Amino acid sequence: MEEQKTAVVPADDEIEIDLTELFQLLLQKIWVILLCMILAGGIVLGGTLLLITPKYEASSMIYILTKTTSVTSLADIQMGEQLTVDFETLAESRPVIEAVIDDLNLDYTYEEMTDMISTENPTDTRILRLIVENEDAELAKDISNSLAEATAERVAYVMKSDEPTIVENAVTADSPSSPNVLKNTAMGALAGAVLAMAVIVIRYLMNDTIQTEDDIRKYLNLHTLAAIPMEKRR
Repeated sequence: MEEQKTAVVPADDEIEIDLTELFQLLLQKIWVILLCMILAGGIVLGGTLLLITPKYEASSMIYILTKTTSVTSLADIQMGEQLTVDFETLAESRPVIEAVIDDLNLDYTYEEMTDMISTENPTDTRILRLIVENEDAELAKDISNSLAEATAERVAYVMKSDEPTIVENAVTADSPSSPNVLKNTAMGALAGAVLAMAVIVIRYLMNDTIQTEDDIRKYLNLHTLAAIPMEKRR
């Protein structure tokens, strides 16, 4: 019996990646990629709707007053910017937060309250937005309005001045601010597609078996006259 010989590609040879062949492979497996997209998107959608509690956002606004003189000078502008930072700090200070808790008779700790409160200063304005995010839309509105009043009182007490003006009271949100169902679903579907393509490409790169005449010419640099099916060689 003749000993069978197997052609082996040297291990130190560089692996050439045929991008055209790889692209064609991905096209052939497009149904797998689409299926993974649908499954991943569906899983993320279900998880978002069933596992994540919607939260609602409400915001009130305070106008930051520096002085009654002209607001066009550089000194006034710089003072306004500094006061904005001071207002942001005071709005999240313990006396203000505890005043809101007492005012609304809330069952939250100081740390829990600070987690749901944020401040924002729109660019080139002397407006401070007090943003509250809560699972209850009505409660988010009440906390934001109470926070604005408590902040104004605290600023007047600390700075020994009149209370700043509340420009706008918070209103009850009609729709949740988070989670973003559409965004989460799209990101899940994209992750599923990327994962599917990664698996296909890795399997392609790891498959070093000789399967066609083209593979023989490409990898072994040999020319073949004909391909004989295995069952006819017996």
